[in-house]
Amino acid sequence: MTSTALITGASNGIGLELAHIHAQHGDNLVLVARSEDKLNDLKQQLESKHNVKVTVIAADLSKSDSAEYVFTRTEALGLHIDILVNNAGIGGHGKFHERDLSSEQTMMQLNIVTLTNLSHYYLQGMVERNRGKILNISSTASFMPGPLQAVYYATKAFVTSFSQAIAEEVKDKNITVTALCPGTVATGFVEAGDLQGVDAWKNAKSAHSVALCGYKAMQKGQLIAFNEAPLKFMLNWVIPLLPRKTVLKISRQFMEKSGN
Repeated sequence: MTSTALITGASNGIGLELAHIHAQHGDNLVLVARSEDKLNDLKQQLESKHNVKVTVIAADLSKSDSAEYVFTRTEALGLHIDILVNNAGIGGHGKFHERDLSSEQTMMQLNIVTLTNLSHYYLQGMVERNRGKILNISSTASFMPGPLQAVYYATKAFVTSFSQAIAEEVKDKNITVTALCPGTVATGFVEAGDLQGVDAWKNAKSAHSVALCGYKAMQKGQLIAFNEAPLKFMLNWVIPLLPRKTVLKISRQFMEKSGN
């Protein structure tokens, strides 16, 4: 049976790689991002190469009504979404009190509210059909507080917690929910989030390898997926045993820019 996957943030990075991976496996796609031109170019590539059907929805998911808009469009087109990939997200660097509040609010809207709203809308149909998968792109940042990225880390903590909770709620409906928690990834996220000069990104993993890890974990119905074994060990077995102030110090050092 052919599935239809809706992927947000599909024009770049992990979302773009996930679009290619899903198409390679024969899934029809609904691609959502702000750039309609990029999405249409991707649509042509995927349809010609993989013989799948691709629908493009241009939307700014940082807007409060964006999830409803996307859902309404797919309903009007008669599309049943079998796989929801909540990939779109943004970050930002700096001390919370010095950062622009509107930027933090935009981050919370995109990383938390839109993700939550899309999950609510599309879970209804999944429950009715007794099948479905959700892949939420979270982060290893979700396992600790993040000085210098306070709001970003907090939004990802929400995503990881939320994903596990709803996974438990719908497990008897043949629906799985997976939170992908990668470390640093080589994408446009660095420039967009003002993270140039942060040493942590010197060894960033490729977007394709992270996307493939997430896809495989979603297919297996895993709750949490890490793309790096050392990070998984550190976050599960070391960080929880350390004093909180030590964790905060380590976390801050991880986000310091060179020369600071």
